[in-house]
Amino acid sequence: MDKVNLLIAGVGGQGVILASDIVGEVAIAAGYDFKKTDTLGMAQRGGSVISHLKIAPKVNSPLIAQGDVDILLAFEKMEAARWAYYLKPDGVAIVNNHVLPPLSVNLGVETYPSDDTVIADIKRATDKIYLISGTSMAADLGNVKTLNMLMLGAISHFLPITDQVWKESMAQRLPAAILEINDRAFEVGKKEIRNDNLR
Repeated sequence: MDKVNLLIAGVGGQGVILASDIVGEVAIAAGYDFKKTDTLGMAQRGGSVISHLKIAPKVNSPLIAQGDVDILLAFEKMEAARWAYYLKPDGVAIVNNHVLPPLSVNLGVETYPSDDTVIADIKRATDKIYLISGTSMAADLGNVKTLNMLMLGAISHFLPITDQVWKESMAQRLPAAILEINDRAFEVGKKEIRNDNLR
């Protein structure tokens, strides 16, 4: 792997920061350099949370330029549309098919875009869109908070790093009591991508 630029986007409470921290630990454990920077916009109130992550033999700066993201991992649909312009033309968008309306929508100031609008916005950047029902699958496992590990399972398909490295890093960051269900969520995410859920 020469280099990979990742952008992880979601809203406060979805576990974006923990997910990006684990990606970093996985990259370092696999022998790569890694840098990241996080932006939290009113995260505790459901605002946008964005992590820029660079993985390469040598990384100098964590910020990714617009149009230079290889993989966008979006925990919420509108966040995918909001950040899709960062993708390369051949980039990959992995999108959780879930709606968490921002405060402006809840207050009636704005309306949430339709699915067709969201997908059209992302398709302006790339045709490689994987739309997965991450939140409902995490809920089916018994804990919706496993969404972030499920999404990491999805992104792991595109990174040349073994499952063992992923699982070891997860074990270091997650309490033993919830590790097994998060391992299952990771596997579910991997399977969804293998099922070729291209939109």
